[in-house]
Amino acid sequence: MTTKRYDIFLDDKVIGTTELEKADAPMGVVFGNIKLYDISSGYEFFKSYCMTNGIEIINDYPEDKLIATSDIPTLKIITSDGVEIKGQGTSIDGMDSDVFEVTILGVPYPFYEEEFPHHVKAYEDQFKDN
Repeated sequence: MTTKRYDIFLDDKVIGTTELEKADAPMGVVFGNIKLYDISSGYEFFKSYCMTNGIEIINDYPEDKLIATSDIPTLKIITSDGVEIKGQGTSIDGMDSDVFEVTILGVPYPFYEEEFPHHVKAYEDQFKDN
């Protein structure tokens, strides 16, 4: 299977990509590591954005440069076909010395199953007799 890449937009500007390689299929959740473009500190970038735009910061550890945000309404994840993956919320968490992840909660079915059949299959396969 070829890996899909998704563009990450913030305020209609591309800030990076993700493969949305992780999932909780029954809950309609996908998440994945972010490759940021031209952003030297994800921590500083996201903290500044959240403070400027009134986005709740759930966790903030400046000494570790670790942050977790609540839903960022202007954060959009777009397929290669230009379709936005819409869910009930999209958030960021991570730290400068490790990785940042984007999480999309509550992606509705049947879209979830159509866009992420591999996550649905992986979930279903764990219940099959081997």
